[in-house]
Amino acid sequence: MKATKRPIHTASTWFRRQPPQMKAFLGVACGVMALMFLRMVVHNHDNLFVAAEAVHALGISLLIYKLTKENSCAGLSLKCQELTAMFLGVRLYCSFVMEYDIHTLLDLATLGTTLWVIYMMRITLNSTYMDDKDNFAIHYVIIPCAALSFLIHPATTHHIVNRILWAFCVYLEAVSVLPQLRVMQNTKIVEPFTAHYVFALGIARFLSCAHWVLQVIDTRGRLLTALGYGLWPSMVLLSEIIQTFILADFCYYYVKSLFGGQLVLRLPSGVV
Repeated sequence: MKATKRPIHTASTWFRRQPPQMKAFLGVACGVMALMFLRMVVHNHDNLFVAAEAVHALGISLLIYKLTKENSCAGLSLKCQELTAMFLGVRLYCSFVMEYDIHTLLDLATLGTTLWVIYMMRITLNSTYMDDKDNFAIHYVIIPCAALSFLIHPATTHHIVNRILWAFCVYLEAVSVLPQLRVMQNTKIVEPFTAHYVFALGIARFLSCAHWVLQVIDTRGRLLTALGYGLWPSMVLLSEIIQTFILADFCYYYVKSLFGGQLVLRLPSGVV
């Protein structure tokens, strides 16, 4: 057992000693290699978006299992769930009036389970909610996202209000996980089900980002033109990339902890 752990420990120790610039370079290099692998393996890149939805659903399922089995919501951010419900609700409205498709049904199911999680945390399991740790001021993300959506939104034939709302849900989704990261930063110890849930979010958002990036590459940039003109197409792609990088650091420590055989994830200072 020790022999199998030593190479992983050596590699992680070497990585931690690298300067921030080298860590960023290695992270980008790993992301590019993962994209190249997915491009070779997955021929229909729309399947990546479906896979992202499936992984997100798996994460929600783990969250529900934690709440029902342990009768505790300790370590979970209520504000993160409320931001998730907010952008899902807005996206559902936009889907009904702009582009109703199968993803609308998936979002409806996700919103339903998210609202159930919020109910459990606010009512049934409120005594276990760590209100003092969930101290992220969500107006710091809602207001900038709303302001940005007024300035940069799709240039389509839909009503201006619907276009602004669509942009708002795209921007809010990119940063909705920040309150959960703040809770983990405050506690420093992340129990297994919460760690699995956040890691599932990281994988889902990487797959979603890969879907958009590979689509842009395959169409040689024509997809960005199809999304509209101005800054909006670039902001859509940037939002997907931001979602991925926000969780990248946590995912690294999750994988390291998993290979190290640790059931409880302990985060060092400065992470997330």
